[in-house]
This record gives sequence, structure tokens and C-alpha cells, in this order.
Amino acid sequence: MPSLFRRKPANLVEDAVTEVTPETPATRPRGYTPSKKELGKQTPKRPTAGRRPAADTKPLSKQEQRERRRQIRAEAAAEFRREGGPRDRAPERGLARDVVDSRRTVGTWFFGGALIVLIGSANTMPPVVRLVSNLLWGALAIALVIDSVLISRKIKKLIRQRFPKTDQRMGSLYLYAIMRSITFRRMRAPAPRVNLGDKI
Repeated sequence: MPSLFRRKPANLVEDAVTEVTPETPATRPRGYTPSKKELGKQTPKRPTAGRRPAADTKPLSKQEQRERRRQIRAEAAAEFRREGGPRDRAPERGLARDVVDSRRTVGTWFFGGALIVLIGSANTMPPVVRLVSNLLWGALAIALVIDSVLISRKIKKLIRQRFPKTDQRMGSLYLYAIMRSITFRRMRAPAPRVNLGDKI
């Protein structure tokens, strides 16, 4: 009867042992990345099509810098001329601008008349000229007040019709429109989008 405690032959133990060499994946640390040589192929290059070209790092001369600043200012002025600033973009303010731009306003003549009054009121002028200048000044002031009241009333009416839930302060809209009405049409910003006489 064979013994249960007999020692196994040495060759059977050797066969059961798996030979582990440094080349097997078992010896590689976790997160190991194989090299190009081990992979036997090259990493593909990134496509160059559609890539943004490298920026020109050549420093600008002083003249070029001045020209660049002038160009930026001109572009900013043109954009402001077209669209105005943040305060001009509310639809209620656009409506107020249209009301002013669709009519001839006394305010456009105000500064020209003020210049004439200033010259005519000089002490070197004859008393008659000074009297006429003062009367002209009073007439311009009264006409400006009346025109401003008419503009404000029309704005109030249209705002209530088209923007009944507006959060804009009416006093601010009136002042905005009046200040535009005393500015020459060609100097208004944003530029007028309606013609004189258009129905608003």
C-alpha cells in the first residue's frame, strides 16, 4: 500500500512552477505605458489642417502701435455710433429716440441761437441789438420748453400703449429724449433709424 505521506518527486514541483521573466506583463507596474519600440509602431502625428497658425510675435514699432490704437478707437466709435451704449439698448429708449428723430425739434436750433444771443449781448453792441438778442433768447427758451412737453407727452402715450409693464422710469425717458432733441441730427448716437416725418 503506497504511503500517503510520501514526498513528491522534485521534477513534478519544477513543472508546476511557471517561469516568470522580466518581459512578462506581470512584472510591469500598474499604469505602465509601453514605449514606441515595444509597440513596434510610431505614434500618429496630429493633423495640421484646421489648426490656428502661430501668432506673429514680432513686436510692433511705435508708429504701428499708434496706428493700431487709432484703429481700435475708430472701430469703437463706429460701433457706438451704430448701436449706442448699454443704456441705449432698452426697447423703450429706442421708441423715445424714434419719436425725437421723426420730427423737427426746436432743440437743434437752440445752441445756434444761444451763440447769436451771446454775441448780441456783448456790451459793445448797440442797445437795440442787445434787446433783440434777449428777446430771441426768451423766445428760444419758451419754444424749447413747449417742444419738450410735446415730445414727453407723445412718449408717455406710446410707452403706455406698447410697453404697459415697463420698468423704465418715465422721467428718465423724458430727459433722455429731450437731450437727444437738442443734439444735431448728424451727431446723434445711436444714429437715427427713422426719417423725418415717419409715423411712429
